[in-house]
Order: sequence, then C-alpha cells, then structure tokens
Amino acid sequence: MNSTTVKKYTKEELLNLYNLPLEELLELSSHYMSNNVEFCSLINARNGKCSQNCKYCAQSSHYRTDIESYPLVSVEDVIKVAQEAKLNKVSRFAIVTSGKTPDEGRDFQIELDMIREINKIDGLTSCASIGILNEEQAKQLADAGLNRFHHNINTCRSYYPQVCTTHSWDERYNTCKLVKKYGMSLCCGVILGMGESIEQRVEMALELADIEPNSIPINILMPIPQTPFENYHDKIDEENILRTLAIFKIANPKSVLRFCGGRMKLSRDNQELALKTCVEGIMVGNYLTTIGSEPSEDIKMVEKLGKNLI
Repeated sequence: MNSTTVKKYTKEELLNLYNLPLEELLELSSHYMSNNVEFCSLINARNGKCSQNCKYCAQSSHYRTDIESYPLVSVEDVIKVAQEAKLNKVSRFAIVTSGKTPDEGRDFQIELDMIREINKIDGLTSCASIGILNEEQAKQLADAGLNRFHHNINTCRSYYPQVCTTHSWDERYNTCKLVKKYGMSLCCGVILGMGESIEQRVEMALELADIEPNSIPINILMPIPQTPFENYHDKIDEENILRTLAIFKIANPKSVLRFCGGRMKLSRDNQELALKTCVEGIMVGNYLTTIGSEPSEDIKMVEKLGKNLI
C-alpha cells in the first residue's frame, strides 16, 4: 500500500466519493493497492440443515431448496482437498461448515483436528468459517494454531433484520472482536445485492473500518431458488459493484479486498478493472453453493495484469 495513515471517513464523505465519476473513484482507490494477489480456497466441510433463516442461503432448513445435505467430512478428505488446492497456487485454505455455531453439528473437536492437519501442509495457512463463537471456542481455535477466522457481517447493522431474524448483527460483530482478542487474523466481509441501499453499502464500509479485518471477502448475491431472495437478480449492477468495491478499499486501505461468491456477475473486463484498482485477493474454485471459475483461468488473469501471486 502507498499509504500508512488511515483516514476515518464520515458517512457523508463516503457518499460523496461514491457518486464521483467512476474513473475518478477507481483512481482514488488504486492509490491504496499493492501489486499482489492472494489466492485462497475452501472445503465445504458440512453442508445444509442450518437452523438459521438467512434469506439468501440455500443451506437454511427454513427453505425447501434442492441442496444436498451432508454431515462433517473426514479429516482425510480435508487433507486431500487442501493438498489439491496448494497445486493451484493457493496460500490459504479454509474449512467451512453450516450451522449457527461450531457446536451445532457437535463437531468442534474434529474441526480443531482439521486445523492442526492443515497447518502441517507446507505453504498453506489455515482458515476456518464455522459460525458464531463463544470465548472458550475462540481460545481453543487460537490454541490449535488457527491463523485466520472468517465471519462475515453480511450487511450493515441497520439492514440486518431484513436478511436474518434468528440471530443478530451484534452476535456476528462480537465474534469478530473475539477473534481479534485471541490474536487470530480476521476475514470479515459482506454480500452485495440483497436489497440494501447505497447509503447502507456505505454503512457497511464504515462498520468494517471499525472492525478492521485483515481481509474483506466480497460476495455478490446469486439468488437461490426457493429462498426468499430467489428473485433478487437486479438489486445491484456492475457499475455499483465497482463503486462499492472502491469505497470499501478507500475506507479500509489496510485490508485485502477479496473476490468471493458471485463475482461472475461481473464481466471479465470489470473483474480485471477491480483487480487493478481495489481488489487484491481471490477465492478460487467453487464456493459453498455456487460455481466459480477454473483456478487456471484466474492464474492467467492475474499474470495478464502483471500481478504477483502470493
């Protein structure tokens, strides 16, 4: 990054920036960019039958989606997928499980074993996304050597009740604080296009600036049939995705913005534009319940842009 001083923006200031001509806005966000791109990947280690009613999610037991549900996979399966990910130039590998908390599937101790095994693979860094934590769970994850915990706020506090009512935004926020308290790196991001306003996207940027995550994964809603958001295909367009990414980078210059689920809603040209001006990470391969692109294609894109893979 070219700046070591992080300016604290007001909502009004960020809204004014959001409405600049797009080229000018992206030029501003590019000032905070490195020339590096970091690849990460995941294994969907437990799928479906989640007790929460998040309106975007195919895994919720509240909706009759066609998703395949399965219990926690074996430690051996995690090791195999992690080793395959390493071949695709991935440097971070995450175990991801459905459910509100790690204990929802009564699998927490096995998940700790998975983390220890990932840490044994040379060149890979362990990540986990396993739900809302209590203090003891955060401590045990840190003791197991977990490098980074992923837990999205998903949207801003003011819009959260429109997305989920079985848990609160503050429960997610408190988990993020616990992760940092126990010395783990934090990955915390959002899902764009769930009906939020431009003002609420700016609120997300400010709330993330308060949380100070190391990585900000950017998901763009891919509407799932039979979920309440199944018809939300037109809630955000490509220009507003780029504007939001730029604002996130300006408000969070020390955080790595990371393309995750739904980035295929951006054209190839706009994905490249984002990687030039505001995005420094990519989750490669497929996602939890949606399809991504081939890692080889992402490698080619990064090489075309003259970026360094780290």
